[in-house]
Amino acid sequence: MTHARGLDNSGKSSCVRAFLNESLDGLAPTLGFEIRSAQVGEHRLHLWDVGGQKSIRPFWRNYFEDTDGLVWVVDSGDVDRLQLCREQLSRVIEEERLVGASIVILANKQDLEGALTAEEISVILGLDQLLKRRFKVIPCSAVSGEGVKEGFEWIVGEIASRLFVLD
Repeated sequence: MTHARGLDNSGKSSCVRAFLNESLDGLAPTLGFEIRSAQVGEHRLHLWDVGGQKSIRPFWRNYFEDTDGLVWVVDSGDVDRLQLCREQLSRVIEEERLVGASIVILANKQDLEGALTAEEISVILGLDQLLKRRFKVIPCSAVSGEGVKEGFEWIVGEIASRLFVLD
């Protein structure tokens, strides 16, 4: 199971829809969560797209059971909320049920003028110090689709490389 998390308006649902080749038309803020599934090569991916509003964040921990991967979406143009983004990511990765989870950071909204690069996002969020496990930051744009598929494929590959499956 993989979770799409991040602050409200970061583009979590847009990234999930872009990955699934679905239209972004009529997209509204996610209240609660939405579960989606996708086939990635020989692997079945179950995605939990969880709302990022302040009122929902305390409930995130209720969705961590059996989580193998975390897709954390960052609004690369929202410089004012990057510290809040770091604080929330820090809280999430401290959860015991996520200790072994792989993490990909999607630096979304790269199509916007003035968007920070993936490297700048990584430095500002202090990811090398914050994440004591393998992770990757991938620049993307849910609007154009660029980088989104790469991010989801990376995390599926990471999860597959460390899980032992019995036939």
